[in-house]
Amino acid sequence: MIVNRNKPSKNTIFDFDSIAKLMKKLSLSFLFLLILVSCNSTKHVAEDEHMLTQNYIFVDSVRNKSSDIQKYILQKPNPRFLNFPFALYLHNIGSYKKPKTPSEWGKKNPRSYNFIKNIFSEKQSIGYANSFIGLNNWFLKYQGPEIINNRKIKRTADNLWAYYKTQGYFKSKVDTVVNLYKDKKATVEYHITKGKPTLLDTINIKIESPVLDSIYKNSNTSSMLKSGSQYNDKTFRNEASRVLKLFRNNGIYNFTESSLGFYVDSTRADYKTNVEFLISGNRLEDKNGSYINTPYKIKKITEVNVTTDYSFTKKGEPLLDSLNYKGINFFAHGKIKYNPKFLSQSIFLKPNGIYKDTLRNLTRNHLKSLKNFKSTNIKFSEIPGTDNELKMDILLAPTEKYTLGLETEITHSNIRNIGSSAKFSITNRNAFRGAELLKLSFLGSYFNSNSGPGWEIGADASLEIPRLVAPFGLSKLVPKEMSPRTLFSIGSSFQKNIGLDRQTFTFLSDYKWQFNPKKTIQLEIFNTQYIQNLNISSYFDIYSSEFSNLDDVAEVYDAANTSTTDPNYHPLSDKIEDQVTKAIIFMTKVSDNNSFKTTNPDDYNTALNILNRYNIITSDFLIPVLAYSYTYNSQTKFNDNNFSFFKARIANSGNVLGLISKNTNANGKKTFAKIPLAQYFKTDLEYKRFWDVGANSVLGFRTFLGAIIPYDNSDIPFTKSYFAGGSNDIRAWQTYELGPGSRNTGLEFNVGSLKFLTSAEYRFDVVSKLKGALFIDAGNIWDITGSSFVDEDAKFSSLSSLKNIAIGSGFGARLDFSFLILRFDIGFKTYEPYLTGNKWLKNYNFANAVYNIGINYPF
Repeated sequence: MIVNRNKPSKNTIFDFDSIAKLMKKLSLSFLFLLILVSCNSTKHVAEDEHMLTQNYIFVDSVRNKSSDIQKYILQKPNPRFLNFPFALYLHNIGSYKKPKTPSEWGKKNPRSYNFIKNIFSEKQSIGYANSFIGLNNWFLKYQGPEIINNRKIKRTADNLWAYYKTQGYFKSKVDTVVNLYKDKKATVEYHITKGKPTLLDTINIKIESPVLDSIYKNSNTSSMLKSGSQYNDKTFRNEASRVLKLFRNNGIYNFTESSLGFYVDSTRADYKTNVEFLISGNRLEDKNGSYINTPYKIKKITEVNVTTDYSFTKKGEPLLDSLNYKGINFFAHGKIKYNPKFLSQSIFLKPNGIYKDTLRNLTRNHLKSLKNFKSTNIKFSEIPGTDNELKMDILLAPTEKYTLGLETEITHSNIRNIGSSAKFSITNRNAFRGAELLKLSFLGSYFNSNSGPGWEIGADASLEIPRLVAPFGLSKLVPKEMSPRTLFSIGSSFQKNIGLDRQTFTFLSDYKWQFNPKKTIQLEIFNTQYIQNLNISSYFDIYSSEFSNLDDVAEVYDAANTSTTDPNYHPLSDKIEDQVTKAIIFMTKVSDNNSFKTTNPDDYNTALNILNRYNIITSDFLIPVLAYSYTYNSQTKFNDNNFSFFKARIANSGNVLGLISKNTNANGKKTFAKIPLAQYFKTDLEYKRFWDVGANSVLGFRTFLGAIIPYDNSDIPFTKSYFAGGSNDIRAWQTYELGPGSRNTGLEFNVGSLKFLTSAEYRFDVVSKLKGALFIDAGNIWDITGSSFVDEDAKFSSLSSLKNIAIGSGFGARLDFSFLILRFDIGFKTYEPYLTGNKWLKNYNFANAVYNIGINYPF
């Protein structure tokens, strides 16, 4: 018999049955309160007023719900969550008739006021009254009922008419209908008759300047205005923007949209219009208080000055240091601390070059990306006595050379009960005079788990260089315009009472560049990690379920071998310190016993599976990775909610070192410097899409597919395997709890070599900073290594294995503080592939739900 005296207690901190009952009572109470309040949603609506509850838009008699039209409606109903206007309900709890001052409150509530006054003092009674007044004001600050406003309805109709006119419907008509109901509620209907659209007929372009005319004709670009296409204001704006960029990127520094004019005739009865596109050849210039017409000319940069330590407080002070590098003048009030050779690589407008807007913006963005300057100001001025020469002044205000950083976090998972972590860092900017960033970081964490307290400490150093550092001239393969970066990093961490007390050493060299504003390329070269497990003797203490399964095999083995063994013989010692050694001997003995394999095949396979997992998880690994990543992100700004994201990463580990080394260990695994070498190919694909659905609501979709395939008899390191579950994954299961396949192993850590995950989430406003979310997650992990140790129901054998995709759904709340988002999600098991019989909604309740706490959005 195998006895595990250190099995964790089955007592838990939370009684989920009690939580479920409490949640049910709270939900019923809250629902009852909502019903009471909702019956009086027009509490603050006067007798001669009506509250707007819905807007209806009909375009040519067909209802239109497009968000493009909704933004032109000036008056909208009170915001709703799950079809309930919660903010209005909170507003209606308050009352405008309640006292506004403590004295008024005291007169209306004399008994309470005097009681507090007699027991304590006048000051306490005033504070008591103010608390009720403040609570009433807090309710009233939420949006009250949206009262029908005829003026806003008229302006909305005008907006809709103007909108359709911009789409080419010059003879459209908008009618409004206001429906007033006896319960003080109302709806508004907007009936739009578009009519026939106007088409563009003849398009004439007239350019008054020979300089501009030459640039336009030599550009080999076509106009966005096409004869026969429908009139659309947006097309005209895009055409103006195109022409503006064309001229400003060909030396016409002063060119503005005021020099562009479109003239159309919207009065023609045949629903067609001619277009006259006029491009003026002159600009108005202020000279000595009078404006004169000055013809446009191509400007070139003849002087470039860079101040490397600009400060508004030093404005007007002398520049004491200066030098010239390839025609660029560098200045400083003190000493020039930046190497001109490297800083000049961020300046793309060179002396004697033609002015271009794109190069101006590229210079600004490139200098900002150095992370060395608080502000970057680029100014242009005409050189006196010339009419086609410009001087460019670049004013760089440096950031503090040394910056300290501190990050803290509270952690909780199915593995760690509660804990905290902190990371302290110090950053040295311009470490070697080339705008490099040298960063030293120290991290530590402490937590409590079922096996006692644990901690982790670590340190790493990184050097980020704002250019490619590569031998044999390879750095020239990536243009400077793509903002190439090189990152070198080295670090180590040490864990205690976390798994097998893993110690890691990491070295990384990483190359990254911006192929264009939406596409990023990354190469990981010599991304090498050495993992060493320092406490493998605790394996069966940590993986207690493995020990229990092996205990069952030992009982069967004892019974099968009683006739040939000593009655006092036990396959394993019951001493914790001897468990691993005895267990290895026992499992090896079982694997060599063909008789036991024949009579007890299931128990035989169980023992071999446990031995195989033990060898993988306890093994040290050297993981030398070469990887290529491609990222596409169409998000243009932080608050853009209409964008897509795609990332592909292809990685290989151990290919080069595997060719060099011919050595193997006792298990037949290839080694390098006597360390088992991880050899695998890994591919990760991730796609995300977000839609702004109006009313500050966003619909998000995410899907992930990953596969890892070992070769040359290598195992997959535990840290590189896939898992399912967690606050950023399938939220109805805890981390490592789900899979693989249709198995419900009961193991503490379940991993696989294939993963599929997809999620959909609807995010919306509730009240103030509080946001809500409804979500559904689906996915699982499987094994595709072909290992004989893996059970069939854990393997991905064909498309039929997709029936083992688990589904979770739920809801959540987020507190949006702009700089971070606190998230709480409740995930319910909706479809459980490992169940027998009915797999749908069997454990869809609060008792079996998973409560997730996270920072920021899950995807």
